[in-house]
Amino acid sequence: MSLVHHLPILVVLVPMFVAPLLAVVPSRGQLPWLIATLTSLLTFVLAIGLTGQVLAHGTVTYELGGWPVPFGIGLAVSPLSALMLLVITGASLMALLWGPASMNSEVGHEHQSLLYASWLLALCGLSGIAVTGDAFNIFVFMEISSLAAYVMVAAGPKRQALIATFKYLITGTLGATFYLIGVGYLYMMTGTLNLADMAVRLTDVSSTMPVLIASGFILVGLALKAALFPMHAWMPNAYCFAPTPVAVFFAACSTKVALFVLIRFDFLILMPNLPGHANMLVGLLMPLSVAAMLVGSTVAIFERDLKRMLGYSSVAQIGYMLLALSLLSTAGLTAAIVHLFNHGLIKGALFMAVGTMVLRTGSSRLDDLAGIGKTMPLTTLAFCLAGVSLIGVPLTAGFISKWYLITAVLEHGSMGLVLLGAILLSSLMAVVYIWKVVEVAYFRNPPAEPNGSTPVRHREAPLGMLIVLWVVVGANFWFGLDTSLPLGLANMEVDLLMGGQR
Repeated sequence: MSLVHHLPILVVLVPMFVAPLLAVVPSRGQLPWLIATLTSLLTFVLAIGLTGQVLAHGTVTYELGGWPVPFGIGLAVSPLSALMLLVITGASLMALLWGPASMNSEVGHEHQSLLYASWLLALCGLSGIAVTGDAFNIFVFMEISSLAAYVMVAAGPKRQALIATFKYLITGTLGATFYLIGVGYLYMMTGTLNLADMAVRLTDVSSTMPVLIASGFILVGLALKAALFPMHAWMPNAYCFAPTPVAVFFAACSTKVALFVLIRFDFLILMPNLPGHANMLVGLLMPLSVAAMLVGSTVAIFERDLKRMLGYSSVAQIGYMLLALSLLSTAGLTAAIVHLFNHGLIKGALFMAVGTMVLRTGSSRLDDLAGIGKTMPLTTLAFCLAGVSLIGVPLTAGFISKWYLITAVLEHGSMGLVLLGAILLSSLMAVVYIWKVVEVAYFRNPPAEPNGSTPVRHREAPLGMLIVLWVVVGANFWFGLDTSLPLGLANMEVDLLMGGQR
C-alpha cells in the first residue's frame, strides 16, 4: 500500500509523535524551533498532498486498523477538511518561520522545548479535528489542542497571561463539556459515533426530545469554542497576552476549526433530520452574528492596544461567517467557507505586522507606536495592506469574502437589504480602526528618547521576519485575484452538503 494512502493519518501522527521527543530536547539554541518548524513544514506538505487527492477524487476516507466504519474509527477528508488543513498547517508553518526572534524576546530560551512541544500538540489536535469522521474523536482532538493552547497562552511575557489563560480554560472547558454532552445524547439515540452513520440513523429518532437537547448542547458548546458573541470574552485577552507567534497561529485558525465542526454537524447531521433546526439556526445565529459584527467593530475602534483591537476585529469577522451560515443557502455556505480561508490570511498578516512592531518597540499600545511608519516603513506598509484586505478593498482576499457574502444576503429580499446595511456599516467601522493605526503611524512624531532631546529611532524588522510577513501579505492579493483553490473546494463541499438545493 503506497504512502499516499496513509496521508490522512500521517497529517495527525507526525506532529503527535514529534511533540514528546521535542519536549526532552535541550532548550539551548535554535534546535527546538528548528525541529518544530521542520515538522510543521512536513505536515503542510502532507496537507497539500491530501488537497490534491481531494481535488482529483473527492472525499478521501481512511479506516484505522482495517476495521470498516462504523464498527471501526474512520477518517474522512472532505473538501472543507482539506481547506481547513491548509489553513491550520499553513498558519503553523508561517508563524514558526516568522517567529523565532519574537519568541526569544517574549519567552526566553529556558522553556522553549516544552512550548514548541505544546505547539505541535496543538497542531496535531487541530488537524485531527479536521480529518476525523468520528464525533467523539472530535472531542478528543479538541481537548488535545485546547490543553496545549492553555500552556502556550500562559507562556506570555506578562502576568496578565495567566488571567487570560484561566478565562480561556474555563470557557474552553465549558464548550467542550457542552459538546460532549450533546454527542452523548446522540450516541444514546443512534448507537453510533461515526458522523456519516449518525446522519442516517438519526432519521428514525429525529423528533425525540434527547435529539433536540443534543442539538442545543452542541450548538452552545461550539459557539463557546468559536467565540461567538456574546461568548467571546476569552478571545481578545488570549490573543493580547499570548506570545505573539502563538497569537499569529491561533488567530489564523483556532476559532475557525470550531466553525468547521459546526458546519459539519448542522448541515450534515442536524438540519437534514430535525425539521425545526433550520428555523432555530436562523432565529439564533442571524441576530447574534449581526451583533458580533457591530459590537466587535465598535469596541475595536476604541481599543488602544493593537492586539486587543485585532481580537475584537476577529469577533466581528466571526460574525460575518456565522451570518453567511445563518442564510441556509448554497451562496451563504459558499461565502462562509471562502471567508474561513481568507480571514486566516488576513488576520495572520495583521498579527505578524503588529508582532514585528512589538519586537522593536516592546509595546503594542498605539501611544507607543507613534511615527512608526517612518521608522519601520516596510512593516507598517505590510500592516496597512493587510488592513486593506480586512476592509474588503477590490483585488484582495477580503474583497472576495465580502462579495460572496453580499451576493448571498441579497438573495433574501428586504431582509437582505437590512443585512447588507449591517455589513457595510461594519466595513466602514473597519476603515475607522485601521485608519486609526495609519494616523498614529504616519501623522504623529515618534516619542522622544528618555533624555527628551531626540525622537526614538526604531530599527526595521529583521529580514527573515519581513520576508515571511510579505509572503502572507502577498497571499492576500494572490487569492484576491485567483480564487480557484478556496472557491473550488468550497463549491465541492457545498455540493456534498446541499447538492439537492443547487
